[in-house]
Amino acid sequence: MTQSCGLVAVIGAPNAGKSTLVNQLVGQKVAITSAKAQTTRARLLGIALLDQVQMILVDTPGIFAPKRRLDRAMVSAAWEGAVAADAVLLVVDPVKQRRHELMPLLEQLKERKERKILVLNKVDVSRKEPLLALAQELAAMADFAEVFFVSALTGDGVPELKARLAAMMPEGPWHYPEDQVSDASERLLATEVTREQLYQQLHDELPYDAAVRPESYTVRPDGSVEIHQQVVIARDSQKPIVLGKRGAKIKAIGEAARAELAELLGAKVHLFLHVKVDEKWADNREIYEEIGLDWVR
Repeated sequence: MTQSCGLVAVIGAPNAGKSTLVNQLVGQKVAITSAKAQTTRARLLGIALLDQVQMILVDTPGIFAPKRRLDRAMVSAAWEGAVAADAVLLVVDPVKQRRHELMPLLEQLKERKERKILVLNKVDVSRKEPLLALAQELAAMADFAEVFFVSALTGDGVPELKARLAAMMPEGPWHYPEDQVSDASERLLATEVTREQLYQQLHDELPYDAAVRPESYTVRPDGSVEIHQQVVIARDSQKPIVLGKRGAKIKAIGEAARAELAELLGAKVHLFLHVKVDEKWADNREIYEEIGLDWVR
């Protein structure tokens, strides 16, 4: 059988469920998910397979009005991911909608030549009538080839979407080996897992401007992995929040990240975290390179 391979850009307003959908399409976790908006930073690829078709999923950062340099880098990465794609998926949360971010996106999509698919997510928690009305309204605004109703969380409707995407991919050799599910290095994936735990365990207490920097990643002679990471925060006042009473919070974050990494890497993990305050970290070019973003002035 001939192989097919193509690029699918996954775009949408922050928190629409893009990362969860990418993970479902791939069949395992490759993109970090969090209830905090704008958690996807690097343009992580997920690689999904169906029979002889390889779909390279570009999980783009939520596209929103950029104010700071970090935001501009994320938006630039998002649009870069949508260039020359074989299909563009617009993922919409019908409950929150976030119209102020969704409408400019639809405007920009109008001009794009790629085949566009509208994906209405979270159907497990949406009422049917408003959902259909929204689908009709949005479909009229940009030239969508098809509309899919899915729940990225439960996987409902995802196999049908995956089959349709596979049918849209052009013939050609695969770009990646069969067992590869992401282009993220294990070192970068490890920082993303820690950052996800940081957001999950601290919720609203920690503002969005925190980063996790990789310091070292070593495979020990016994096959276990030793990882040292730096949690960078912008203000001194955030330090007690991240550390917790007698260091309990940073310990819990480290333990949860370590357990998940051990499962992902299939090896025992020794994870060491320390917290550093750097008010200007969001203007540090080196940190951008470490977390997989281009430096945008």
